[in-house]
Amino acid sequence: MQDITERLEENPLRKELIHHPFFKEVRTSDLTREQVGVFLGQWWHPLHYFPNFLSRTIDQVPVLEMKTAICKILYQELGEGDPSRAHERMYISTMNDAGFDRATVAEAAPFEETRRLVQRYEEASAQRLSALGFVYGTEVADLAMVAGIGNAVRRVSRLENLPWVDIHILQEPDHVDQANEALEAGFTPEEVETIVASAEEMWTLWIAFFNRLRQVMFGEVPVEAEEVPVTV
Repeated sequence: MQDITERLEENPLRKELIHHPFFKEVRTSDLTREQVGVFLGQWWHPLHYFPNFLSRTIDQVPVLEMKTAICKILYQELGEGDPSRAHERMYISTMNDAGFDRATVAEAAPFEETRRLVQRYEEASAQRLSALGFVYGTEVADLAMVAGIGNAVRRVSRLENLPWVDIHILQEPDHVDQANEALEAGFTPEEVETIVASAEEMWTLWIAFFNRLRQVMFGEVPVEAEEVPVTV
């Protein structure tokens, strides 16, 4: 267990993701609402699919302790019994309060990198080990990515109170603990390699996601979003 956790936390791809130049750009560059709206609209797609991914993963993992750990993450994602506090609804309401309409936040067509990211979440959830790699890989990088959104939105809206960001700060340490618990099993060396490789793939997909956002928001690259439906 310790070996898996240490390998994942010290992985160069995880570090490359959480220190992606995009996050420095949103902290230091002059931002427009249009730029931040692009960011928000692309983030919606993996955010919206994530509960589906977790529910499919629960079906794949055979050990009750794993199911319980992932169920707790899903329970928090869906509002802990209150649908109004589900993360995707809080995302929309938080961004509405910051001046971004629903069409910008939740109806933008996905870029190819975004579409591929969501597709691989769906495909990974069909196998126990790849699903666990994607769960853990997400949870140990999510807070850094959410903080990037918070920085961007605060800078263009002048709002300090962003409930969607705040709930991640509150819940994310628990999500990481639950992801750790889901890895507490007697995996073979081959299974460990599969989990690590799956987490690495997920981080690579997120790096591509932020590479594209960086090009579109801060470079001279035309925006060509694809009208690709996201499986729900």
